[in-house]
Amino acid sequence: MKDSVVWFSERLERDLRVSRWGHWGTPVLLFPTAGGDADEVERMGIIAAVWPLIEAGRVKLYSVDSVAGRAWIEGGHSTEYCCLLQNRFDECMYREVVPHIRRDCRSETVEIVTAGASLGAFNAVSSMCRHPDVFAAAIGMSGTYDYSRFCHDGFTMDLFYSSPLHYLPGLGDGEQLHLLRQRFALLTYVGGRWEDPEETWRMAGVLGSKQVPNRVVGWGSEYDHDWPAWRAMLPIYLDEML
Repeated sequence: MKDSVVWFSERLERDLRVSRWGHWGTPVLLFPTAGGDADEVERMGIIAAVWPLIEAGRVKLYSVDSVAGRAWIEGGHSTEYCCLLQNRFDECMYREVVPHIRRDCRSETVEIVTAGASLGAFNAVSSMCRHPDVFAAAIGMSGTYDYSRFCHDGFTMDLFYSSPLHYLPGLGDGEQLHLLRQRFALLTYVGGRWEDPEETWRMAGVLGSKQVPNRVVGWGSEYDHDWPAWRAMLPIYLDEML
């Protein structure tokens, strides 16, 4: 029961694919991992894991190609280019994907939940923080939140304004922060291999310092930074939040 659309994004200067599962329920924009495409979540069992929620009409799940994430991990691109593409990716989500989701939901005002794992968690939390006018909550699983580790030849303002760890501490009182304080971020980490729980705690600390509601949940060492953990997590937290 998957529907997909593709359009050329002038912001990204390439085609973008958006896939959807379900027909009713709260729209959830699920970001893939760094190298993933719009259908990665189906191949890796996430759709099957949340299918009871989809079938019950509680969730309508969308996913997109990981355009900026691929650039970061491919190599061969300058940091300046990757930072610029990250910022354009965010703009594409807000200016192109959100209107598409709202048209599909037949509502000009429906709010969207974001979710993602690893580098996808960065996009989920960043989207909520930058655009709390449309994104109601974020679920960040095993998040990689500090992209400065990839910046081998400089850190640009394009990444600064894409990264909540960097711009949120200096965000002054205003409409964005006022709305953001009405949102909620759920951040999870695991105790097994390939995980850095400190990144999750750093993200939570920055959110908390700006009085943005959030909760951190740690899972045990039997879970690694991998799909089995995220398949177990997402249905639980979507069920709780929706």
